[in-house]
Parts: sequence; C-alpha cells; structure tokens
Amino acid sequence: MAFVATLLIILPLGCAQGFINSAPSPSPNSPPSSPPLVPALFVIGDSSVDCGNHTFLGNFARADRLPYGRDFDTRQPTGRFSNGRIAVDYLGLPFVPGYHGKPDSADDLIQGVNYASAEASIVLSTGSEWGGFSSLTHQIQHAIETFQQIKLSMGEEEGARLISNSIFYISIGTNDYIRYYHHNRSDPQSLYLPWSFNQLLIQGLKQEIVNLYDADVRKVVVMGLGPMGCAPYYIWRYRNQPGHCVEIMNDMIVEFNLALRYIVDELGQELADAKIIFCDAFQSSMEIIENLHRYGFSVNEEACCGFGRRRAWFSCMSPEMACSNASNHIWWDQFHPTDAVNAILADNIWSGLHSSICYPMNLLDMI
Repeated sequence: MAFVATLLIILPLGCAQGFINSAPSPSPNSPPSSPPLVPALFVIGDSSVDCGNHTFLGNFARADRLPYGRDFDTRQPTGRFSNGRIAVDYLGLPFVPGYHGKPDSADDLIQGVNYASAEASIVLSTGSEWGGFSSLTHQIQHAIETFQQIKLSMGEEEGARLISNSIFYISIGTNDYIRYYHHNRSDPQSLYLPWSFNQLLIQGLKQEIVNLYDADVRKVVVMGLGPMGCAPYYIWRYRNQPGHCVEIMNDMIVEFNLALRYIVDELGQELADAKIIFCDAFQSSMEIIENLHRYGFSVNEEACCGFGRRRAWFSCMSPEMACSNASNHIWWDQFHPTDAVNAILADNIWSGLHSSICYPMNLLDMI
C-alpha cells in the first residue's frame, strides 16, 4: 500500500530560522521575566535533540511535516522528532538556532547553537547509507568554529568567559546500535563483542569532550541512551509480547550507560575545573514504562503515529497515521518518545523531580 503525505517544508522556530525572539514561550522552569540562567546553550547529538538540522542535509529521516510538531507551541512541524517539544526544550534554557541554516552574524550565535543531526553517530561510518548526516566529530568541529566566531566578535577573553559559563548538552549514540552494530552489512558484530563496541564508543566520546575542554567548555551534560529495546519498532521486529522489551538490546544500553558514567567520573578528576554530569535516560524512561499509569499514560507498546502492527512497520508520514491523543502514549513514532515523556525527562535532568538520574549533580545544581 502506498502512502501519500502532503509535503510541508517549514523552517523550525528557535532552530533552523535562528531567531531567538521567534522561539516558543519559555519552559515553566524559567519564568518569562527571569534573566537567562546561563549565557548560552550548545547542543550536540542525534534525533533525540535535533531541532531541524536534518532538513538541510538531505537526510532520509524527516520530521519537517505534519503530524510532527502538531502539539508544539506553534502547532506546526519544527524538524523535531516529536509531536511537540524535545527534552532540551523544557530545561528553561535558551531556544537556540540550528547550525545548518544559521544566520551569518556572530551576534546571533551568542545564545548558543544546536548542531544535532537525526542520523548522527559516534562512529563515523554510521548512517552514510541513509543520506546526509553530521557525526559527533563533525559537530564538535562546527562548535569549535562557532567559538572562534564568538571570540572574534566579542574578544578572546570575553568570548572564552561566555563559552566556559555556558551549557554544552550531548545526546548521541543510539544510531551506532541501530544503523551500525545491529543492522550493517559489514557485520561489525564479528569484529566487536558488545563490551568492546561499547568501549569504542565511550573512548570516542571521551576524546571529543576533552577536545571541547581544550576549547574552553567547562559545563557539560552527557545524556545516557534510552531503552531502545522497548521502542515499538524493536518489539515488533523481534515479535515480543506486549510489555516485554528486547533484552539483548537493552543490555547493551545498560552497559554503555554504566561505562559512560564511569568515564564522566574519570573526566571530573582529570579536568579539575570542569563540571561534567551524566544523566541516565534509560533509568528515567524505564521508571515511566514500568509505572505508566502513575505518570498518566495508558499506551506503552504502540506508537501514536505510524502504520502496521504497533504502528511500527512504517514511520510516521501523514496526519492520518497518527492517534488522536498523544499525551497518553509513551511513544510518538517507531523510535521517539512523546512530548509528555520528554517533559518528565527534562524535569529529572533539571532537578530530579520524579527520579534522580544525574550524577554527580543535576543541572540546577550545576548552574
């Protein structure tokens, strides 16, 4: 069966357009009259934090058409892989422009930049067969170029002060499993045991954080990976019964997150004047999945938008493929949580409101 979707190419507010004054209303964590808690926010990552950069990269994955964004502040698609906001939007920090499609003036970049790309990965080869994407290394390079622009505009000392007082938010790694380790023709599983592959990713991520430190970054939030094995696509693909996640995938995520937390502790000792925190998205998500009714959800295994069994066979492509109420669903599409789940995750990152998931401190304590 063929599906025809109306193509709406709308530049994301607070992202690809790059105008902070066009951004949606601030999060409840930060009243409209309050001054910014930090001077700037810089975001690195994949579709979990992409605000529309993929629109400019000819990427296979698309979220620039309805029903994506239907519950966003503007009721329009923004390039975010959600029915509304992503977690980083709820932190009470600046809505920042996307790197691709960004304005030319350095003055428009001093509140931060979002470099995230939907198919991004830590391993460079990941996603190359899926169209344009920007790897972790590419995004770090773009960030350092932005820092140079800021310093040229503000002066070396003032620019370095702005960067060191800003928040750098990293959320990446899922595609290394989805696109590379589990579904790659080159059969990486014959080269790496799960623990070895995790270490490959962790060491690559550690080096890039050190590179950021050398570029004056001092405050870093590193997000662990969520429970990929509980996503509707994988429950359908592995033919699991309702309520039963794919343990072989979740086990790798748990190992990755444990190793990442250890590396964050290690970096905290090696980089004495840096504040680096690890936030466990797996822990936060599993708390919701295992206690969904307590959090106001009633649908766990089925996506709100998609086609086929569990709405997981095909990705979300048209408004007709979406459920009427996303707020009672944990999953928006095959892989991504709903706006309601993102809000809970943000509360946990910010202050541990529902569950303490960040170590050695939460974001509020860091600020």
